[in-house]
Amino acid sequence: MNKLIIGSHVGMSGPHYYKGAIDEALSYGANTFMIYTGAPQNTVRIPTERMHADEGLLYLKEKGLDVLNIVAHAPYIINLGNTVKPETFELAVRFLSEELVRVAAFGIKNVVLHPGAHVGAGPEVGINKIIEGLNLVLDNDTSGTTIALETMAGKGTEVGRSFEEIKAIIDGVHNKAQIGVCLDTCHVNDAGYDVHDVDGLLEEFDRIIGLNYLKVVHINDSKNVRGAGKDRHENLGFGTIGFDTLIKYIYHPFTKDFRNTLRRRECPL
Repeated sequence: MNKLIIGSHVGMSGPHYYKGAIDEALSYGANTFMIYTGAPQNTVRIPTERMHADEGLLYLKEKGLDVLNIVAHAPYIINLGNTVKPETFELAVRFLSEELVRVAAFGIKNVVLHPGAHVGAGPEVGINKIIEGLNLVLDNDTSGTTIALETMAGKGTEVGRSFEEIKAIIDGVHNKAQIGVCLDTCHVNDAGYDVHDVDGLLEEFDRIIGLNYLKVVHINDSKNVRGAGKDRHENLGFGTIGFDTLIKYIYHPFTKDFRNTLRRRECPL
């Protein structure tokens, strides 16, 4: 039987940074975790050597954790789908490229990314812009980091609210070896999918996108009814999805071999 790989989002602040994140994950009994390499709302970044990246890699080995199971999340301010403001798109491409290198310094191979928002230009235009941005990043990337596009809730002009939109992006990416998907249970619920039909949802994911692209699963509950398009998480087991359904995703044969992360603020550990 394969070992379940499960953990939560953990903080990474001074003075211990990476080693502190590892200790926090271990305090929860986790064998993986998710981090941000800096504040998700801005571009301010501390050099990775000051964040004890190398020491953290050695500490992971000492504690028996596999760095290949660790996940990073890209900053929220990256919007590859913006066709209205060229400077926003250019910032997104540059910052995402830099973030892939930063993530690699921590030994991490998967970074979760919100695909972007079309800001009124329409989903098709947004998808094409996201494809353009991902190709600019990945065609020139030397880090080897995989970008896992997160399924979105459909809030505002978000792109990636359907499996078809995610698939369209993947189809346009040249370097498919470095592209994947992060399935978020709260987001797909709020986007209109029937999350309680676990078999049906995962089979639809496999049919449209392909389970070979599934890199990360975010197990999150939702405050909202199906199709609300709001993206508001609830403590696990206390939302409209409920613990009985969420546990099925964790132990489902389709997902149990993948990297499952529970975000700290939703995880009652």
